Amino acid sequence: MAILDKDLLFREIITKAVCGKGRKYSVANHTITPTHSPSSILGCWIINHSFDAEKAGDVIEVVGTYDINVWYSYNNNTKTDVAKEMVSYVERVPLSYLDGNLVKDQVEVNASATQAPNCVEASISSNGSALVKVEREFLVEVIGETKVCVVVSPHGCSDDDKEFDLSNDDFETGDYTELDPDVIIDDLD
Repeated sequence: MAILDKDLLFREIITKAVCGKGRKYSVANHTITPTHSPSSILGCWIINHSFDAEKAGDVIEVVGTYDINVWYSYNNNTKTDVAKEMVSYVERVPLSYLDGNLVKDQVEVNASATQAPNCVEASISSNGSALVKVEREFLVEVIGETKVCVVVSPHGCSDDDKEFDLSNDDFETGDYTELDPDVIIDDLD
């Protein structure tokens, strides 16, 4: 590790950044009561999934709904029907880390379903209901203002840096076949 020059200055910059992340996989069990007593389950689909997320203390609460559609046969497998039910849920996603340097408590929360609700198993219970096992997974991010410490050179920038032009096509048409990807340049020594 290089020793820093005593003449270097440091600045704290306030910027927006991802200040927290979390991920949670879960399995939920639902009981759907069809109009008729089912003989067999022919299929099960989860549709119309929608959700919203917000910070609640040190966790992110994902609040959402989805529709469960169970296609089943009845009357000794001579007729079919679809049982439909809307399900509401609240998933509490713990944050694996949260930056302690958040400037304000005003944060943005981004959530994505890395595994949309999906039927893993559907079966018939002893009382004639459909038992549906649903898996889902969420990835959440907390975005807020935080401080970043940067080194400022007392000598300023060199003129070479100011004349560097990225607008030309040299990067796209250049010949990079002889570049060695194992070379590491260390300017701090």
